[in-house]
Amino acid sequence: MPITILLVDDQELMRMGLRMIIDAHPDLKVISEAGNGKEAVDEVRRSSPDVVLMDVRMPVLDGIAATRQIVKSHCETRVLVMTTFDLDEHVLGALQAGASGFLLKDTPPEDLVSAIRVVAAGDAVVSPKITRRLLDRFLAGEHAPSEEPEQLSLLTEREREVLGLVAAGLSNLEIGSALHLSEATVKTHVGRVLSKLGVRDRVQAVVFAYENGLVRPGS
Repeated sequence: MPITILLVDDQELMRMGLRMIIDAHPDLKVISEAGNGKEAVDEVRRSSPDVVLMDVRMPVLDGIAATRQIVKSHCETRVLVMTTFDLDEHVLGALQAGASGFLLKDTPPEDLVSAIRVVAAGDAVVSPKITRRLLDRFLAGEHAPSEEPEQLSLLTEREREVLGLVAAGLSNLEIGSALHLSEATVKTHVGRVLSKLGVRDRVQAVVFAYENGLVRPGS
């Protein structure tokens, strides 16, 4: 079965371009489109797509609010936020709302297709460059919590190391190289970290790490 996709953007031309790229691949299928967040929420309720490509700035209901509603009521549907600017202040809000990652609208077609497949498989898209810049900007003024979150106490020392490297945007292969572990072992550690933290993917783990002071901007 192909991966089903909902395109959400208030610009019809953008949706047309995305559809052309996606439909060129037999394992991907655009099943519907929406021009604003409210239409997106309604369409997800109707068709339950595997992945939603979500614009941020839209009329009626913006992409952040739509993402929050979709993630809350349709946990099997994954949301990929697409934005024009890599420092768009709305993107962090979208990640906190439960998006599985974000892409720039000028992302090369092959990277877009790869990201859709990764997210549909249950992982998340974390760009080291963009994620670090975004988190550095919006978390720079925040302070670590006075008490360590209970979830962090559940992590072993190795799992904390893995979480720190995930927060830095490293892939499993890169983490394995840094810690002298096999990629399979790193994958196991990442799975345990996600389970203990109660987050569903790597993006949410990154946000958790920064919000709770495990990793500080610029570190």
